[in-house]
Order: sequence, then structure tokens, then C-alpha cells
Amino acid sequence: MSITLHKKDIPADLDFGDAVAIDTETMGLQTARDPLCLVQLSAGDGSAHIVQLDRNGYDAPNLKALLSNENIEKIFHFARFDIAAIKAYLDVDCAPVYCTRTASKLVRTYTDRHGLRDCCRELLHVELNKQQQSSDWGAAELSEDQLRYAANDVLHLHKLKDALDGMLKREGRFDLARRCFAFLPVRAELDLAGWADTDIFEH
Repeated sequence: MSITLHKKDIPADLDFGDAVAIDTETMGLQTARDPLCLVQLSAGDGSAHIVQLDRNGYDAPNLKALLSNENIEKIFHFARFDIAAIKAYLDVDCAPVYCTRTASKLVRTYTDRHGLRDCCRELLHVELNKQQQSSDWGAAELSEDQLRYAANDVLHLHKLKDALDGMLKREGRFDLARRCFAFLPVRAELDLAGWADTDIFEH
């Protein structure tokens, strides 16, 4: 595992290819209240880049350019939350996106355990340490344990996507999944606009 910490932004010449795994860390789960602190990135090559954002303005033009690049697929686990945080604090619309949690719910219908740890354990035989899940991500200096935790949330997403794609195709739900992913930015926008707990499609 290789981890690189970047203060405020990523270098302009950093290349993630045509698909980048992304995760975020915030001060809590209420997007309007809890600021975005970190954005983690990986090209699926065993290395992770962690951006510790400057919360006084969120001036990160290179990161924003990557996130808004429509030629690069963004792979998330629970994209709905991350996309909303990125939109709220970086003012960026992420597209196209892939969500491994959504894919898991569509195809792993034999379980109700769709967390990243559960998916990686079953499909990749990888055990993730989630000890730092509740952590002060706003600290000026992050510990080695925090950095390793943050990195682990993106290092396996490319392989997890491949495994889930195989299952989606086998079960005939690949196209359905793609349409769900395309809707996720709209779902995140509804969350930010006040409909987080309301199913507007319900009778």
C-alpha cells in the first residue's frame, strides 16, 4: 500500500486513467452541518492519494477538474452520500458514477449486509479494519491509522466493481444498475434540497 497525502489539492499532472475510486471523510453524517474534510482517490494500482482540504474556501481546482471530468468514471461505495458532500462543499457535479453499494443491493439479494467491509470480505477475501470509522477528520494532523483507514476505502473499489459487474451481468441486471447509477446525482441533489427522508415516488 502506498499513501500520499496532499494538502489542499492534487498535482495537476496526477493521472488516474479512465476510472478513479473515490471516497470522502466528513465531520459527520449531516451534510449541511458537517464539513467535508478529505477526498481519497485511487487508480486501482495499490496506491491512494488523500487530499486534506482547506475548509476556508475549498480552493482545489485540480481536484474539481478531475471530479467533473465526464471522460473519467468515478467509483464510490454509497455514492449518494459522497456525491452530495462533493456538491455541497466543492460545487462539483460528479458524472459518470458507479456505486458498489447500489450494485451490491441489486445483485447480492441473499444478504442485507452491503457495507464495504462485508462486500470486500465475501467477494475479494479482503478484511478491512474499520476502527477509525468514527474519527476526527477535521484535525490539522492526521494519524497514520487515520490515513490507512481512509486509503483502504478506495484501494479495493476497482476490483470490487469488477466482481459486482460479473454478478450483475450473470443475473441480467447490468443495464438496470447503469440506469440507477445515472440517477444518483439527482438523488444526491434531492437530499441537499430537503428530500433526504422522503420517497417522492411513493403514493
